[in-house]
Amino acid sequence: MIKHTLPAARRAFSPGLRCFSEAYGGEISEDVFERTGSPRLTKQASLYVHWPYCLRRCSYCNFNKYIRRENNDPMMTECLQRETETLLQLSQVSCITSVFFGGGTPSLAHPSTIAAVLESVSRRVYLSDKAEVTLEVNPTPVGKSKLEDYCRAGVNRFSIGVQSLQDGDLKILGRDHSSHQALQTVEEARRLCPGRVSVDVMFGRPKQSAESWENELSELLRVCDDHVSLYQLTLERGTQLFKQVLGGEVTMPAEDVTAEMYQCARRILHQHGFLQYEVSNFARPKAVSHHNMSYWKGRQYIGVGPGAHGRFVPRGEGGVVREARTQTLEPDVWIREVQQRGHGTRRRIQLSHLELLEEVLVMGMRMSKGINHKHWELFSPQLGLHEVFGTSNDVQELLQSGQLILDDRGLRCSWDGLALLDSILPALLVMLERQISQRLQRDHHADGQTKRISNPQ
Repeated sequence: MIKHTLPAARRAFSPGLRCFSEAYGGEISEDVFERTGSPRLTKQASLYVHWPYCLRRCSYCNFNKYIRRENNDPMMTECLQRETETLLQLSQVSCITSVFFGGGTPSLAHPSTIAAVLESVSRRVYLSDKAEVTLEVNPTPVGKSKLEDYCRAGVNRFSIGVQSLQDGDLKILGRDHSSHQALQTVEEARRLCPGRVSVDVMFGRPKQSAESWENELSELLRVCDDHVSLYQLTLERGTQLFKQVLGGEVTMPAEDVTAEMYQCARRILHQHGFLQYEVSNFARPKAVSHHNMSYWKGRQYIGVGPGAHGRFVPRGEGGVVREARTQTLEPDVWIREVQQRGHGTRRRIQLSHLELLEEVLVMGMRMSKGINHKHWELFSPQLGLHEVFGTSNDVQELLQSGQLILDDRGLRCSWDGLALLDSILPALLVMLERQISQRLQRDHHADGQTKRISNPQ
C-alpha cells in the first residue's frame, strides 16, 4: 500500500511575460512551463507558509505543531513577513506562482496575518491576483466563521480537513469538530470559492471496514466540491494513537483491507467524474492543485515559518546549485532567529545532481501522467529516460508486468502500478544511481585522456 509522503515545488520565466498571466487569463497553465527555457527553473517558485500552532494535538499527528501559551499574533505576523521578504530576496525569483498556508492550524491565524504575508510577497515579486492561494481549514465553527474574512485577505482556495464523517472516529483521532460541522464548513467554503475547495479524508482508521468506507465516501461526494485528497492513516511512533495500538486499546485494519479501501476510493471517485492526477489527489477537470503540482513537477519552492522546508537556488548570495533548506522547528527560537538575522534557516544542504534527479523521479512518478521526456531533460540533458531506465532487467520486468510504462510520452505507472508505487521506486532509484555513477566515471576517464593528450610527457 502506498505510504503517502509529504511534500512536501519550482519554476521561472522572463519578467516581461508577467508570469504568463495575460496570455493565460491570469491562470498558470501546466503546459506553459514545459514550453519555456531552463531559466524558469530559478526565476519562479511557489511559497509555503507554516503556521505552527494548534488548539490541541490530534492522536495520530507527529507534525511540527505547538500549543501556544499566549497570543503572539503580532510577533508571528511580523516574523512571517520578514522571513518571506528575506528568502524572496535570497532566491532572486521574479514571480511567486502559488501560495499555500499550512500547519499546524493556519485557520487559527488572524486574517490580517494572511493579508500581511501576501502583501509582503507582492512588494518583492510579481504575484498575480489570480494566483492560487490556499489555506488549510479546521472545520470547526470558529474556522467556518472566518472563511469570508480569509477571502477578503486574498485566499481563493480552501483545503478542509474533514478526515472522517464518523463522529466516533473523529473522537478517536482527537479531532475537535463533528461531522455536521465539517459538512457546514464545506458548504460555506463552496459558497465563497466555488470549484476551489478541497476536502481531506482519511482511510485505514481504527476498526474501519471497506464497506463503511464506501458508504462514507459516497456521502462525502454528495456535498464535496471538485477536489479530494485521500490519506492513509499511518501509525507514527510517539503519538497517542501509536501507544493505544501498542497497548491493545485500539485495533487497525489489516493491510489488505486498507489496500481494498484505496482501490474502492479510486473506483468511486472515477465514477463521480474525478480524475486521479496523483497518488493521493483527485480532481474534476480544471480543479487540480497548482501548488501541489509544483512540488511533483520538481519546481522551486520557498518555505517560510517554523519547520518549513524549501528547495531553491540562493542566487542572491551567488548560489548556482539548488539547496534543501529547513527552518528552525521551535516557534520561540525561530522568532528570535528571524528578529536577529531576518530568517530562521537552521539547515541548508546543496543538492548533488543525483539527489536532484532522485527528487524529480520520486515526486514525478506520483503523478498519473508521470514524467515526460521534455521535463526530464530539463534536469538531465545528458541522459534521457530511455538511457537511464531502458536497459535495466528489473525495470524491464515492471514494464512487462504492465505496472510501468516507458514510451514516447515518458515514464509513468499504469493504473495498477500507481497503487504499488512504493515497491516500484526502489528499482528505479537503483538504476538511476547506477547510470549517473557510470556517466561520471566515463566523464572522469575522458577528462584524464584529454589531459594526457594536451600535456604529453
